[in-house]
Amino acid sequence: MLTLGVNIDHIATIRQARRTVEPEPVAAAVLAELAGADGITVHLREDRRHIQDRDVRLLRETVRTHLNLEMAPTEEMVAIACQLKPDYVTLVPEKREEVTTEGGLDLVGNLPRLGGVVEQLQGADIPVSWFIDADAVQIEAAAKTKAMFIELHTGKYADAPDGKTRELELAALQEGAKQAIAAGLRVNAGHGLTYWNVYPVACIPGMEELNIGHSIISRAVLVGMERAVREMKLAMWGKL
Repeated sequence: MLTLGVNIDHIATIRQARRTVEPEPVAAAVLAELAGADGITVHLREDRRHIQDRDVRLLRETVRTHLNLEMAPTEEMVAIACQLKPDYVTLVPEKREEVTTEGGLDLVGNLPRLGGVVEQLQGADIPVSWFIDADAVQIEAAAKTKAMFIELHTGKYADAPDGKTRELELAALQEGAKQAIAAGLRVNAGHGLTYWNVYPVACIPGMEELNIGHSIISRAVLVGMERAVREMKLAMWGKL
């Protein structure tokens, strides 16, 4: 059954805007789980612009579904993950100057090093997911690393300027998921998904989890976290 991972990074973004103690990401995670979230996702960035180390530690102790730690494949982050033991790790590209993650990782150009990162994490019993574009060469490289999952980057689909382009990007995601599953990978997806565009991605055969943050948190500011999460789950099933 398709599941929803709620990314709560932007709860911390609001907190860090004033360098204060609220809103509390852990409280947001509790409310999301009570509303039916199947997992909690956070991105611990190198510059700590939103989620902080203490947030991840507390979430590891309190999340009752599963905790997905998004992070760059760096020595610092691998060490943190090996200590905290999230339920799984999603390895993402990261640039200090970007507002949000701009695309999938390039596995092909960094395969020996990145394969070693997978070996280290999964050797510590932490399943690994690669955040990559729905590109045949990148999916093939992901399979070579022996990672358990990929997360397909849905940004191009979400940002498509017209219906025809959106259909083409959806077809690319469908083909990418098919290729990944045939290669023995499990498939998640995320980035830019909203209440209005999520359903076609949710219908992709073999899709296991959608990781969604900004749209849910934006709605939660207006209607509350629990309602925002419940309505996203309805949207995923085409019932909103």
